[in-house]
Amino acid sequence: MSLWPNARIPDLSNQTIVITGANSGIGYYAALEFARAGAEVVLACRSVERGDRALARIEEVVPGRARLEMLDLSDFASVHECAARLKAHCGKIDILLNNAGVMAPPTRKTTAQGFELQLGVNFLGHFLLTALLLKQVMNAQAPRIIQVSSIAHRQGRMAWEDLQSERRYKSWSAYRQSKLAMLIFAQELARRSAQGGWGILSLAAHPGIAATELVANGPGRNSVIAMMQKLAAPFIQQPGDAGAWPLILAGVDPNPMQGAYYAPQGWQECRGNPGPGKIEPKALEPSSGQRLWSIAEKLTGTSLTPGL
Repeated sequence: MSLWPNARIPDLSNQTIVITGANSGIGYYAALEFARAGAEVVLACRSVERGDRALARIEEVVPGRARLEMLDLSDFASVHECAARLKAHCGKIDILLNNAGVMAPPTRKTTAQGFELQLGVNFLGHFLLTALLLKQVMNAQAPRIIQVSSIAHRQGRMAWEDLQSERRYKSWSAYRQSKLAMLIFAQELARRSAQGGWGILSLAAHPGIAATELVANGPGRNSVIAMMQKLAAPFIQQPGDAGAWPLILAGVDPNPMQGAYYAPQGWQECRGNPGPGKIEPKALEPSSGQRLWSIAEKLTGTSLTPGL
């Protein structure tokens, strides 16, 4: 793995970092780099087999800096169980990196609780995990919560009247909505932390178009969009490790601003060195943040507020 030119990764030996979906792709590369910098990294993964393989690869490079936790974001019971184990093991969490995701399954699928899969995994599962781990995050000296969004949020729309795509399911529309939701979540968390004195730095990042399993396994292999991706890949894609750079920068930026968004700096933010990303105005609207937050608390049955 390589880093961007003039990258500065500080000593993270006293930090605990939890990364969802760290068994492959950008989550794995971020976990490896944070472990190299000395952090205790928790790989929160759905698959035991794939998680074990990722852990073994990190152990070969940095022994004793990572461990595995089972987490299935499509099942709230699993989220509660994982959070309980993390609370028992971790007195504090310095960085919670909400990275795991599902991309554009061709047909509508649902979570264990009956929610549309992409909204359920990409957003609701992470909202619940964040709520359950809020105390551990606030126990850290300078905690960060990072949501992984996507350039797809630009075309996203919150279908408030049909969030679960029950009336009509379009795979890419549902994906874009879920990634817009993640960015709205990051901005609303930033506002609430600043206004309430929570002490949490809420950030977001996206990988551009990275050559990872999410892209390869997401949309139908024979779909028009998948075929276009294959044709355009040599011109717009970047390696998976480069896709992790904005996530890593969000975790170590020495002068971050509340609500900052990190992205590749190349053409249309598809590839390149990490830096500031462009946030669409619809993701910044306080009314949307408040509405989404209220819906998420109702659907997850959990309040994301300190002390509650």
